[in-house]
Amino acid sequence: MSKSALRDLNTPPLSESLRSNKGGKKNAMKVVSQAGSNDENDALKLNQLVTKRPNQSISSENKRLNRKPSRINCSSTPTTTAAPAPAQIDPLAVQNDAPAEPPGQEIEYVPSEELKALEGSENVLATLLERLDSKEWLTVWDALTHVRQLSIFSSSSMLPILNAVILLVIKAMKNPRSALCKTSIMASSDLFKAYADQMLDAFDPLLLQLLLKASQDKKFVCEEAERALIGMTTWISPNLLLQKLLPYATHRHPRVRAKAAICISNTVSKLGIREIMDFGIEQLIHIAASQLNDQLPEGREAARKLIMVLHAAYKQCYLSENHVETTDDVWEQLCVNKLSAMTAQAVLRVS
Repeated sequence: MSKSALRDLNTPPLSESLRSNKGGKKNAMKVVSQAGSNDENDALKLNQLVTKRPNQSISSENKRLNRKPSRINCSSTPTTTAAPAPAQIDPLAVQNDAPAEPPGQEIEYVPSEELKALEGSENVLATLLERLDSKEWLTVWDALTHVRQLSIFSSSSMLPILNAVILLVIKAMKNPRSALCKTSIMASSDLFKAYADQMLDAFDPLLLQLLLKASQDKKFVCEEAERALIGMTTWISPNLLLQKLLPYATHRHPRVRAKAAICISNTVSKLGIREIMDFGIEQLIHIAASQLNDQLPEGREAARKLIMVLHAAYKQCYLSENHVETTDDVWEQLCVNKLSAMTAQAVLRVS
């Protein structure tokens, strides 16, 4: 056999070398270049070197992929944690958790001055209570709009069922759905204007809900409730409303206390001098003094306004009865006698 034929047999094809070692192009080219050498032994050594390296790399890769994962020591004693104590439910936090409106459903909040009278109000009134108590929220929302229209344009027709309507409006106000909540608050504003003191029989739960809603974090609900509270202090007799408001001046929620303090201040400012004295100026001074150091600034500001109203009323009343030129000493003596020393100083600084 000729030397050239021997070289051809010993030299592997170029394609086979490349398949066995894709990353070893340099080695493959080196084999080709060495194939023309006259030394068959050198060519054999080079071929062995080329074919050996891919096998080594494959073997090492197989070992790496087939490596068993390290074991995790699970023999340690498992730790246990005590179950957390049940948290107290905050009514303000619960009312803030409202579901979103269904996609594609548009709710229009129509101002009172833009509402129109109902056609066929007798038929609407006949099913009003049933629709207000419906499980379908859109039916309730539609009925609340009818409550608003009836209270504005046909208040006398709804008077026989007024208390039942108020209770169902309160129920809708407690609903976490924003459309029902806001529309029911708007309905309460229209009811205050239409019925005023006639609402007092079912007024207490409505007042609580309005104070809670005015204390929420949801801005559009809070603002609507504040407008309703302003309407309440505008249309309901102040001497009757004041009795309902006083218990909330000591409510456990600072926001509710602050909203109540604002309502009390607005209500007292609508009383005459004689009405303030007859109601009990000492009691009102205590209420105002307790709010001066309260947590929220709006409550403290309302307390300062209330003290100024009380001071002016007491001054005018004393002047008219005793015909004296000044009443500063008398006001100071009243505060010192009825309040603690520190509280009296705080009240006197304001007045």
